[in-house]
Amino acid sequence: MKLLVLLLGAAFSLPAASYFVTVAGLGGAADYEAQFSKWAADLDKQLQSSGPDVHIVALTASAATRQGVHDTLTRLATEIGPDDAFGLFLIGHGTFDGEEYKFNVPGPDITARELSQLINRIPAHRQLVVNMTSCSGATFASFARKDRIVVTATKSGTEKNAPVFARFWVDALKDTAADTDKNGTISALEAFSYAQRRTSAYFESEKLLATEHAMMTDTGKTAGVRDATPTSGEGLLASAFPLVRPASASTTTTAASPAKQKLFAKKEDLEAKIDRLKYQKAALAPDVYKQELGSLLLELARTQAEIDK
Repeated sequence: MKLLVLLLGAAFSLPAASYFVTVAGLGGAADYEAQFSKWAADLDKQLQSSGPDVHIVALTASAATRQGVHDTLTRLATEIGPDDAFGLFLIGHGTFDGEEYKFNVPGPDITARELSQLINRIPAHRQLVVNMTSCSGATFASFARKDRIVVTATKSGTEKNAPVFARFWVDALKDTAADTDKNGTISALEAFSYAQRRTSAYFESEKLLATEHAMMTDTGKTAGVRDATPTSGEGLLASAFPLVRPASASTTTTAASPAKQKLFAKKEDLEAKIDRLKYQKAALAPDVYKQELGSLLLELARTQAEIDK
């Protein structure tokens, strides 16, 4: 097994390009719209930090339509080679009626079946699909196949609340703590483990019933697992799929100065308060919700500006 891991790692470290497509779907409300766009922008920024061989297509707002996704993936199928890596990241809302999953985008929604047909035409032997939407667990049957890693924010199509998994997936690419094997690269498996752990901790700390349970598979099975280990038989491909190679640890949470660590802690607290407020939205008067959300977002922006100095 150890020899196989080493061989896979060597093969996946060969010079090749990485192509990533990020789609921020329809928010349905201004607060979700802003949040989805921010997560997508932060994700793209982290992925791009790995160097010039990383090619990113970001589809947000009016560009994130069914036709826009179709045209982008169709074009990439002619540009990507077998030795390249491909990743698709879906951020937003999803729905599942018991038979069909749909990713909510401006105009007609796009189904998991349609997305699967499009990415199946991409010749890259190394593929990653991260579906960070509600109901995303319903997409394993469509997305899972040999040589593809599939990650979902929920365990099934019945977990319908807007997930927070996307926030922690983005955090994983920023935080050297996610690099558990300390090889200077954050793999898809490390990002999944980090985001899953942080998501679970979020619900525990907020004393909320967990409404999402992240899952993954990289063996072609149409059922995901929560713990990707040699025992479960999952995680080998994901451990050898590099996402980012942080240029410097000095900008990360774990290596930051005490002052910066306080800012990171403040940012995390503000983000948790924003998520908590959204859970309480139905019980609040619209003007109260808007005022409290605006205040938190303003403070979050100020804190991020201090971190970026």
